[in-house]
Amino acid sequence: MRLKDKVAIITGAAAGIGKASAELFAEEGARVALLDTQPSGEEVAGQIRRAGGNALFVQADVSREKDVQRAVRTAEDTYGRVDILVNNAAAFVLKGLEATPQDWHRAVDVNMIGAALCSRYASEVMKKNGGGSIVNLASISSFIAQPGFLTYSATKAALVNMTRCMAMDLAPYNVRVNCVCPGTIRTSATERHMSKTGMTEDEFVARNAPLHLLNRIGQPREVAYAILFLASDEASFITATPLMVDGGYIAK
Repeated sequence: MRLKDKVAIITGAAAGIGKASAELFAEEGARVALLDTQPSGEEVAGQIRRAGGNALFVQADVSREKDVQRAVRTAEDTYGRVDILVNNAAAFVLKGLEATPQDWHRAVDVNMIGAALCSRYASEVMKKNGGGSIVNLASISSFIAQPGFLTYSATKAALVNMTRCMAMDLAPYNVRVNCVCPGTIRTSATERHMSKTGMTEDEFVARNAPLHLLNRIGQPREVAYAILFLASDEASFITATPLMVDGGYIAK
């Protein structure tokens, strides 16, 4: 098992990439603390336990400092340590220049400040245990322009440089910080985007699959494997690095 005896906190774990990561980490021997604003996260934790894994759920909003402090404290009190943090929670605010200040605050509060708060408090516990690994979920949107994606893309671009800065600051404590940059992945967020734009699934696939060299849409589990690698000791000499999991999207 690649994460035997490790303790991992995964945000946004009730669905999509976060859920897939929680399930995979548990299969690989980690004790997993799932964070999400949605109470359905408890169902995911229950499924993991029924499959023989070790998981707990904390309902929390990563943009609220007290929620983050409580969640990290719960994980440490329950499992005695924190070794891994996956900053997956995201606000999918897809707006252009028409975005209101409220839109911007929501995107920044979750995608940037939330990741910073979780990293701050989780890393404090990691330092006590001799190190750890933080994996941020950025995006191909960190590197390319897309119509109507200004709010989302700006925060995801910031997260790439936040990763580098955190990696520099935490290196003396043996805490590695990397980010994964997915392409188009089939998640509940994808379904919401299809509904908002009025596209059928066939139309969505026909439009987006050819943008990737592999000519298909990715699955959450495929991203989870990349997160697992960066979180594990197999990536012990990797830090400050964005890993593309995009089916060749930005190579086009």
